[in-house]
Amino acid sequence: MATPAAGPVRTIPYEVHRLAIAIDVGFEEFRDRYEQAVPLVDQDRFQSLIRADADWEQVQRASAYRHDLALFWRLDVGAVMRLADDPPRCVQYLMGNVVIAERMYRHDPSVMLYAPLRVLIHEDGNGRTWFTVDQPSRQFASFGIPAIRAVGIELDRKLARLLAFLNAPVPSALTAGTASGGS
Repeated sequence: MATPAAGPVRTIPYEVHRLAIAIDVGFEEFRDRYEQAVPLVDQDRFQSLIRADADWEQVQRASAYRHDLALFWRLDVGAVMRLADDPPRCVQYLMGNVVIAERMYRHDPSVMLYAPLRVLIHEDGNGRTWFTVDQPSRQFASFGIPAIRAVGIELDRKLARLLAFLNAPVPSALTAGTASGGS
């Protein structure tokens, strides 16, 4: 995809593939497994690296996680919605790795619209647990930059490995190694 012409407004259409993965265990069990596999980022550690004007190698060491992914944020949406008598449980997360994101950011800072990845663990109306995420390679391919697209495909594979570790079904789209995007 060619770089859009300069101007006050650019519209970049692309196709999103939302991956909704049915989970064979209950909500609490899967959420606990997920949160153990993908730890919360130590925000204090990163703030101290920023204050110390640390070198990138220190940031890389601080970003070494078991599955190369960590949680930057979580919100128990279901707890709030239950106040309106909506019973399904639902927790939303931002999951990623600043070192991986930097490999895209250097080409186009607007990739941060999709990094970290937005993830949802929720129940449907029948109490079935779901893990839902937009396919990373689709989002990042929309930038039309091969280096960003390659990182998106890498994130697909990391997500596939995480799902396999969690004993969840792995969508074939995450292991295909191809993504088109943009227009």
